[in-house]
Amino acid sequence: MQSSITVVDHPLIQHKLTLMRMKQTSTASFRALLSEISMLLAYEVTRDLPLTLHEIETPLASMQAPLLDGKKIVLVGVLRAGLGLLDGMLHILPSARVGHIGLSRDETTLDPSEYYFKLPGDLHERDVLLVDPMLATGNTAVAAIDRIQLQGPRSLKVVSLLAAPEGIANFHRHHPQVPIVTAVIDERLDERAYIVPGLGDAGDRMFGTRASDSLD
Repeated sequence: MQSSITVVDHPLIQHKLTLMRMKQTSTASFRALLSEISMLLAYEVTRDLPLTLHEIETPLASMQAPLLDGKKIVLVGVLRAGLGLLDGMLHILPSARVGHIGLSRDETTLDPSEYYFKLPGDLHERDVLLVDPMLATGNTAVAAIDRIQLQGPRSLKVVSLLAAPEGIANFHRHHPQVPIVTAVIDERLDERAYIVPGLGDAGDRMFGTRASDSLD
């Protein structure tokens, strides 16, 4: 069984993503655009959330109206770049519970190493969205999902801004049952495992911590 991939090719998302790709885009603009795109992605990734009818009173009449069913959704951000997607999604899902996973990538082996992990409780009753802007090698997403699955969530999805074919294939091999929602699938990875054409290092561009070689 192969996991489903949804590419959200809405014109607004594609326009804003192009602005993010441009190397001259400022840190402030990059952050704002990432937040705006994440809000648009939130609509797509929550499309199938269950609803139940409740009796309510409008100013004019009683009616059966739909409300989200079950416990609040959980957003899990991969530190640190995942914070950009997380912030935007919380504008759409302000009551969501929030978890964080810290995974650093060894630049030689490309393997992730966990340095922080904290999630809300009762995951067996909650839908979980793992958010990370870049699905490059897929190793980080695989490690994060491995860890989350130990908590027994009701459902799991991965939300990314950019994905590489190599990362998708790697993720499929490990987690064929977990859907991926992304704004675009780019061409490939380069020799340093950066997504090409990509947008550089999302964390560095979001926080302005250094000028990556890929941005010059």
